Amino acid sequence: MCVAAAAFRAHPRWRLVVIGNRDEFHERPTAPLSRWENGVIAGRDLQAGGTWLGVNEAGRFALVTNLRVDGFPRPELASRGALVTDWLAGHASAAPETMNPFNLFMADAGAAWHLTNHPETRSIPLGHGIHGLSNGPHEQPWGKTTALETALGRWLESGKDDPQPLFAALADRSELPGAGPERRFSPVFIRNPLYGTRCSTVLLIAADGTARIIERRFDAEGDTTGETAIAFTV
Repeated sequence: MCVAAAAFRAHPRWRLVVIGNRDEFHERPTAPLSRWENGVIAGRDLQAGGTWLGVNEAGRFALVTNLRVDGFPRPELASRGALVTDWLAGHASAAPETMNPFNLFMADAGAAWHLTNHPETRSIPLGHGIHGLSNGPHEQPWGKTTALETALGRWLESGKDDPQPLFAALADRSELPGAGPERRFSPVFIRNPLYGTRCSTVLLIAADGTARIIERRFDAEGDTTGETAIAFTV
């Protein structure tokens, strides 16, 4: 149930601003945000070895979410986290059709794309502006996705660089009306003892290339357990 919003060249001050929550089973082993030996800046999924979100000093960024489709996920298919790490490392990734359904947002200094492998593999160029991503089809944004897009747009309009309003948007635990039987999973931030929001991330890349990424982590009760901030230049 991950959710994110990305502003790609949507403001003259910012090249890329990304805000997102990673929702996952709390028992899944994870390493916090860090610089990897190959230059990738990301957290690490210690079960499959990839990551859900990462950036590098060449200005490449990627974020992957599961795409909810009946009959999936299937355990024999390849890990989707390799899509992010391969893009950031400049390697050719595994064929998308060998993976469970996904949404992938990718960006470099000059362009951005949405990639999916369901119902077929396709890459969609994205224009300058704000784009949302969650676990549904790109063409059918969920309520919490549009809420996050709106919050990001307001932050850009404010002209400030304090990330705390962005973290406040990511911390919204309000259930959305009309969500049906899955209403408990409708908030931007999911508090659940088994499966919920594990971390919130804010990435800020300014037009002059100065950048910082901040990861705030949470336990099964939704309480903050740690925060990592890394400054870099692209």
